[in-house]
This record gives sequence, structure tokens and C-alpha cells, in this order.
Amino acid sequence: MSKAKHIDNEYNINEAYRYLSNAKETLCKSPIEYGRYTDRKYVSEASGIAYLAALRALDVYLLNKGISEKQLPKSIEGYGSFIKQHIPLNGKLSASLRIVYEDLYLGAYYRGFTSVNVIKDGMQHVKKIIDMLSNC
Repeated sequence: MSKAKHIDNEYNINEAYRYLSNAKETLCKSPIEYGRYTDRKYVSEASGIAYLAALRALDVYLLNKGISEKQLPKSIEGYGSFIKQHIPLNGKLSASLRIVYEDLYLGAYYRGFTSVNVIKDGMQHVKKIIDMLSNC
């Protein structure tokens, strides 16, 4: 794939869905035992990819609203501010982003959470974020 083609596809909502699909594929590599994933490496990797899927969807939305690539948020707090400023009726979106950040990014990616229920709930919130932003 040429670099130009990758850049064209980089800020497209389908790219966020692709990230989420990749995260789910990675997560499937870890066996489940007693309500926990047994391989933290795959859980961590999948959680990081899923978190990036949510951020990618937010980036696509903000770029489509006229925010330049250089102005895109650099932190979770920055994304929270941009949501409040640029996305109407954002309570559900903000709550989902907070869950994704706390459960997938901080919990699973950094601290090694392996609870099946926590990870699956986080993945559902990533999908919810992408779906909300693709319908705006």
C-alpha cells in the first residue's frame, strides 16, 4: 500500500472500525478461564488497539468539523474538552470515553486487568463511540 493511499484512509471512520476489529481478533488469541483472559499480552495489546479506535473516531469527527490535524487533542483531558466544545448532547459519549480510558487503557493496557466482563464492556463502549460519531 502506498503511503499516499494510507494517508487518505487514515482519517476515515472505517479505519476506527478496522482498529476495533483488529482488537477483537487479538483478544480472541487469549484463552478464557474462570472469567479471566489467561494471556495478559494479548489483552494488553487488544485493549490498546481498541482505545486507539475510539480516539481515531473522535479525530475523524473533529477533522470533519474543521479542526486541523495540528489542533487535534494530545491527551484524554484534551479530548474531553473538545467533546464539550464541539459535540452537542455529549453526556453518553463522554461517559463511554471515560470507561474506555479507565478500563481498557489504564486498566487492561497498563495495569494488566484480565476480567472478561471488564474488557468486553470496554470494547462495547468503543463500538458505541464509533457508532455515535459515524452517525453525526
